[in-house]
Amino acid sequence: MITLHNIINGEIAPAADGTAAATLPFFDPTTGAQLGTAPDSDADTVDRAFQAAHTAFQSYKRTTPAERQAMMLKLADLIEANVDRLLDAEVACTGKPRPGTREVEILRGADQLRFFAGACRVVSGTAQTEYVRGFSSTVRREPLGVVAQITPWNYPFMMAIWKIGPALAAGNTLVLKPADTTPWSTLVLGELAQEAYPAGVVNIICGGRGTGAAMVDHEIPEMVSITGSTRAGAQVMSAASKTLKDVHLELGGKAPAIVFADTDIDLAAREIALGAFFNAGQDCTAVTRVLVEEPIHQEFGAALAAAAAALQVGGDAADLGPLNSAAQLDRVEGFMSRLPANAKILAGGKRMGAGYYFEPTVIDGVFQADEVVCEEIFGPVVTVQPFRNEAEAVELANGTKYALASSVWSNNHGIVTRVSNELDFGSVWINCHQVIPAEAPHGGFKHSGTGKDLSVFGLEDYTRIKSVTTSHR
Repeated sequence: MITLHNIINGEIAPAADGTAAATLPFFDPTTGAQLGTAPDSDADTVDRAFQAAHTAFQSYKRTTPAERQAMMLKLADLIEANVDRLLDAEVACTGKPRPGTREVEILRGADQLRFFAGACRVVSGTAQTEYVRGFSSTVRREPLGVVAQITPWNYPFMMAIWKIGPALAAGNTLVLKPADTTPWSTLVLGELAQEAYPAGVVNIICGGRGTGAAMVDHEIPEMVSITGSTRAGAQVMSAASKTLKDVHLELGGKAPAIVFADTDIDLAAREIALGAFFNAGQDCTAVTRVLVEEPIHQEFGAALAAAAAALQVGGDAADLGPLNSAAQLDRVEGFMSRLPANAKILAGGKRMGAGYYFEPTVIDGVFQADEVVCEEIFGPVVTVQPFRNEAEAVELANGTKYALASSVWSNNHGIVTRVSNELDFGSVWINCHQVIPAEAPHGGFKHSGTGKDLSVFGLEDYTRIKSVTTSHR
């Protein structure tokens, strides 16, 4: 059994008084067996972490962009040097296939830090300007201060990188809490960060909902940044309003893929299947709704079902692993048990084997108002609906409360231009899905959140604007 501890003020920290603290178990989702325990941090522990971050901010906020760049590049190097250790921790808690996790999440995380290390040296305010005769005005970008960050269980390491990268590059200090089911890789990242940053700049504390609530309620942080469900985001926004904290929310999604009749059916079906079922569909940008032009509706549904059935589930060479927890498996099975009579399962639809595995599932015959179409499932389930024309395709695509990501599949330039311009989503991909470079902003509208991850826009979200006016006298 593995016993994990918080990292506060540069130290691996058991309970403050040395007594046994409350803990939460975490499990191997491939078997359901318990792996170990991590702290269930109380309000006093949360306060210690924020006090450490506040003290560290007094000096860290004065570091130059070049100094912050050097620290972040060192952390990126440490990630690459410890890739196997990070990979072991990530895979143990998630059950993900090792090769893809190594390249797409761990090593790409190092690259994303290198992006922010460079970006922090080009963020600037406006040049000094005389807007009023006899006075010069400057606009400065400054760090917010201490930031509270809460990451999800679907990409524990990568989402931690997306949080700490822009925050540290902008000159903030932070307290980060990983999800209670996936704490291990984030704590390894926290240990590595102590080698690159002064004590108190990066603090990692574990816990459940009570810990998260204590972080949001604490008076020190200037911002709360969370990646999670829309329900969790709404709760954080409501709680943060009591102390007028900024909020940075990356929340749920119900991404449509709009497939026009001129598309290469087999190629698009294979690509959309990967976009739907990667990480067992536990991805807020995953394809969850496939909207198909009527002339190819049945043919494409069959091709998508075949592509889903061909995917390998489980094992290091798998296309997808298990769901993250017994609770998430129960959630997905609940959607299947409530399917309306009009729904027709073309592939999958059942749990499989030991652990938390669920078959890649394709469902046809659904209507726009059906629960499986409207609500985020966060599992390997995708629906298929026909459309008659561009206008109906856009109406169906925009017809949910989520607005994070979407894709359009057509070889007609006019179609993809018109449709992509009308889609109400933060990201639109053309003839591809889930291509997310560090340089591109990631984030949605409406129930999918506020603010952006990655890119210079993500970095700017962790700054505040100050106007300074100087008299010529």
